[in-house]
Amino acid sequence: MTREEMLAYCLGKPGAWLDRPWEGDEVVKVGSRIFAFLGSPNGDARLGVKCGPSRELADEWLHRFPEDARPSPYIGRSGWNTLRLDGGIPDDELIDAVDGSYDAVVAKLPKRERPTA
Repeated sequence: MTREEMLAYCLGKPGAWLDRPWEGDEVVKVGSRIFAFLGSPNGDARLGVKCGPSRELADEWLHRFPEDARPSPYIGRSGWNTLRLDGGIPDDELIDAVDGSYDAVVAKLPKRERPTA
């Protein structure tokens, strides 16, 4: 899956919008919260997503895809992983990871920020 395809998929989620909070980096948010880190458009084809409510559950990705998954810097302890888009993780698994991250973030949003669609 390419970075562009993943960005399009993320932006297709209800209420999703693109933000550039740091120079050169792009994230996709729902409400006021990030559910996907896509990094720089010119950088590595990687995706940062919430892979579980805890580090222990997120570590399942590291065991299944040791060459293509790693804990995200700074927020990995909270269950966030960085996944290679152009590696050995099947596209449907990447889509499931985005869906899970989106759902986890939406569930924690205040009701006034949750998408209606």
